[in-house]
Amino acid sequence: MPGRAQRPPGSEEQQGARMLQSLNTRAALVSIGLLALLLGIWEFANQPPEATEALTEYERLMGGADQEARVPPPSDVIGLAVEELSNPFYDAGPNDKGIGIQLGYSIYRVLTGFSLAALIAIPVGFLIGMSPLMYKALNPFIQVLRPISPLAWMPLALFIIKDSEASSIFVIFICSIWPMLINTAFGVAGVRNDWINVARTHELSPLRTAATVILPAAAPTILTGMRISIGIAWLVIVAAEMLVGGTGIGYYVWNEWNNLDLTSVIFSILMIGVVGMILDLALSAATRLVQYEE
Repeated sequence: MPGRAQRPPGSEEQQGARMLQSLNTRAALVSIGLLALLLGIWEFANQPPEATEALTEYERLMGGADQEARVPPPSDVIGLAVEELSNPFYDAGPNDKGIGIQLGYSIYRVLTGFSLAALIAIPVGFLIGMSPLMYKALNPFIQVLRPISPLAWMPLALFIIKDSEASSIFVIFICSIWPMLINTAFGVAGVRNDWINVARTHELSPLRTAATVILPAAAPTILTGMRISIGIAWLVIVAAEMLVGGTGIGYYVWNEWNNLDLTSVIFSILMIGVVGMILDLALSAATRLVQYEE
């Protein structure tokens, strides 16, 4: 029609990119503002009260009148974080290791148990998703074992395996296997029949069909299950290490609590959150790489 202007190619994509960038910038500013507000409230609410009376001789010997336990302010936590992160890998004995070493032990256990679970869950999930018979045969076992708390397996694992390290890895294996197995089965069963029929038309073997057709199609769902599993595994390892002790971030938290060092406890909690976020972001990026549009 005359008089109707046409947009140049790519203008809508550029406008969408600018809107997304603007939204991300505003969201970052709001997050920074909320963080500053919360830290200010936390700092103000945990200031020690001013002394209104002269100190007695006993209070002077004890170092002051304020002996009431309180949550440390953010300034103390930030100061400890700078000190710990400046030398995270020191090793001064069994009960005095840097935060980097403790996190390394925990990440090793999580990735080992997670990898072992993936080696079993993905093939079994393929089998269940491709075979209605195996689905009906294995589903009762899955439904009985899946709701059991991973930590409920710890006493049995310690008795049978007789090794705290291997028992912790076994608990991670147990808690990681179910989301991967269920998501793999769901993703495989949801592959479009048209794609499978094309593979049959080309006379592909079942193994090659699974590798070249079903696996790429089900990959986003499988990786979503893996993302759920890694989050659960990181949650469980902290509690497991509190039970078995020795090394790991869970043991670090419990040891600092026994030392009544709340500043170190809060710092370790924040480090647990940061590492968990990094693990989730890594699998989220992998999921985006395999996503596709039908």
